[in-house]
Amino acid sequence: MTPAAVPSPAASVLDLAPVIPVVVLDDAADAVPLARALVAGGLPAIEVTLRTPTALDAIRAVAAEVPDAVIGAGTVITPGHVADAVDAGARFLVSPGWTRDLLAAMKASGVPFLPGVSTASEVVALLEEGVREMKFFPAEAAGGTAYLKSLASPLPAARFCPTGGISPTSAPAYLALPNVGCVGGTWMLPPDALTTRDWPRIESLARKASTLRN
Repeated sequence: MTPAAVPSPAASVLDLAPVIPVVVLDDAADAVPLARALVAGGLPAIEVTLRTPTALDAIRAVAAEVPDAVIGAGTVITPGHVADAVDAGARFLVSPGWTRDLLAAMKASGVPFLPGVSTASEVVALLEEGVREMKFFPAEAAGGTAYLKSLASPLPAARFCPTGGISPTSAPAYLALPNVGCVGGTWMLPPDALTTRDWPRIESLARKASTLRN
């Protein structure tokens, strides 16, 4: 028997802005000014990846000091990551893939989540679990807009945040698809701007990204 559908846990995240910035931070001190720049540019949902030792401190700082930011944790791949991220103040979770144990932990976390998929079978498995909102990763390598478009008709209940290799040039084509709520990207966070802490430039790039669906 198919389980009853769970209310979409990530719909509000997908609908906040056309782009979720995917942030890798080496210095937690940069988290608050960076988040303020992104929010000022119209991108309130921010994914801080758990790829560096400072990630949880960064999430904790933004959660405490930037109330207009919807701070999330990315690269969540273990139940321990789920617990640590939520404890730090993450308001949503993103994984590059999923397992039964990880999915159970994310469901139990009490916050919205986007489990990662790259195949139709993975999408079907999540639909059976009552999950409707997913991350499509790695988007470009896994087939891009053509692949997602082909999923829309047979799997209309699934809705995606494609991430991985997306640029400001390719993003509009993703956002035009009926099964895409938003995209994840890093282009508004150029390495030289991060290194020099050029927050006005990042805010300007975020503002341009925030209008991609218009």
